Amino acid sequence: MFFLLFGTRPTLTLLVVVRFVCPICGVDAPQHVYQQANKFTLFFLPLFTFSKHHYNQCTNCGGTTDLSPQQVDHALAWSANHANNSTTPYPGR
Repeated sequence: MFFLLFGTRPTLTLLVVVRFVCPICGVDAPQHVYQQANKFTLFFLPLFTFSKHHYNQCTNCGGTTDLSPQQVDHALAWSANHANNSTTPYPGR
């Protein structure tokens, strides 16, 4: 007999940490930007990704907000531009 084992597996990846005012609690706190990808598996090995979802999670209240791909690209670009200046997250502060 031959058994075919297949299924799905969610994976969560922390992309970047940025700092801005949380829309839920209103506190200026670090926000974790995550990518959740669902992968099709065969014999417990991931073969391909069939869906992706991006969101940020506030470190203060734990609230989550969905993000568009453009917002994720902006967060990654902002983080890359401000990597050398970690003491002041915003100009003028």
